[in-house]
Amino acid sequence: MSANQQLQDRFRQIASIDAASGILHWDAATMMQEGSASARGEQLAALAEVAHEKLTDPKLADWFAKAEGEKLADWQRANLDEMRSRWVHATALPQKLVSELTKLRLRSEQLWRKAKADSDYTGFLPTFREVIALTREAAAAKAEALQLSPYDALLDSYDRGMRSARIDPIFAQLKTWLPQFVGEVIDRQPDAKPLVAKVPTDKQAALGSAMMLALGFDTNSGRIDTSVHPFCGGAPGDVRITTRYKEDRFTDALYGVLHETGHALYEQGLPADWRGLPIGDARGMSMHESQSLFVEMQVSRSRPFLKFLLPQLKETFGLSGDVWSEENVYANLTRVERSHIRVNADEVTYPLHIVLRYELEKDLFSGALNAVDLPDAWAAKTKEYLGVVPPDHAHGCLQDIHWPEGMFGYFPTYTLGAMTAAQLMIACRKALPELDAQIARGEFAPMVGWLREHVHSQGSRYSNDELLEKATGEALNPAHFEAHLRARYQG
Repeated sequence: MSANQQLQDRFRQIASIDAASGILHWDAATMMQEGSASARGEQLAALAEVAHEKLTDPKLADWFAKAEGEKLADWQRANLDEMRSRWVHATALPQKLVSELTKLRLRSEQLWRKAKADSDYTGFLPTFREVIALTREAAAAKAEALQLSPYDALLDSYDRGMRSARIDPIFAQLKTWLPQFVGEVIDRQPDAKPLVAKVPTDKQAALGSAMMLALGFDTNSGRIDTSVHPFCGGAPGDVRITTRYKEDRFTDALYGVLHETGHALYEQGLPADWRGLPIGDARGMSMHESQSLFVEMQVSRSRPFLKFLLPQLKETFGLSGDVWSEENVYANLTRVERSHIRVNADEVTYPLHIVLRYELEKDLFSGALNAVDLPDAWAAKTKEYLGVVPPDHAHGCLQDIHWPEGMFGYFPTYTLGAMTAAQLMIACRKALPELDAQIARGEFAPMVGWLREHVHSQGSRYSNDELLEKATGEALNPAHFEAHLRARYQG
């Protein structure tokens, strides 16, 4: 057996272990009782240790050296590069640290849920300090192995090749026009009657399921459930998405479903022949977020989509009257407001929520910001960028699950994904001149087919920029995102 084949077999074994962990994580977020957290932590830690052992096996160094000299197809060469990257990330971390981080992250997530409900940052602070300390230790180890700064090593974990030197000018440019643009849009947007309706959870779930199916979600290899924080997880071939319901805010659940369906379509469209290999995985989190935001923002908040959605919404929820006119619903779905909560933010203010998190987490890892001072720093940046001050910690630094889970370096991918989605939509429209009419009729197969061909089926064969160049003719260009916002909100 060739060295490359030995590596592929090993990585498929690791992928199966990771898939089992994915299902256990899903269960912890949706079904598991709080008292089971400790036992689940042990289970996940054991799986993480086994996967880490297999990935850091000394034999792999010899296999990589031999595989470099073997005759490989282009896709195999790309996969070898992806395998090596994961190997370098893994071998940088001692197995004890991997186990400790896995246990701590689950414990921290469970404690965060209560802390958020009680708006108790002080009570959560000792655990949060532990998370930061262990994540710093992991980042430092990876930084040495990758010859990067610790924060760039974290970025590379979620978006291979992404660096703060690339993000800094993009976000700096955003800050030159977006805060002023927010004010201009708010001042000139039309009045809208609020979409006030108390909708039972079962009816909300029925409409969400109808939208998922229309977009092409395969219920034979996936499902939807309820969780505190919406997410897309599970395992390849078994995609699990979640949302959360509030009877007096049905749009939260509906657009949560649409967002997560975008993620799920990507997962379900990945190349089956490469399943279990790094090349068969999604191309990092910026591209993943581009797929969710393509569905949620580019498509689902457009006028054509509303022509498809609104009749079903009114019938399913039993609604009628001027409040539910197309013009009023559209005005609500595109309404821009200065708000505290990121997940409920509109697409205009959302990037500012991300910029403040990006700047704060960089400061946390550089030592410029201490964890005890995070609430004040958060409030100051929220006021500066969004013009509001959080009324409590639940609406401030405790609102997101990412940092309690140790996911530092993840937040930038949301706005990079929004920019990628805008660029992909331009190319999709050029390829499908009848796209708006198809969306209005609920015919999403051509659009999803285009995404399948140009994004989903490519897995991780190409870098983000290479993938975009092949799909759109150029690397990431933030100007397309600005043009999208100006066309939708000033046009």
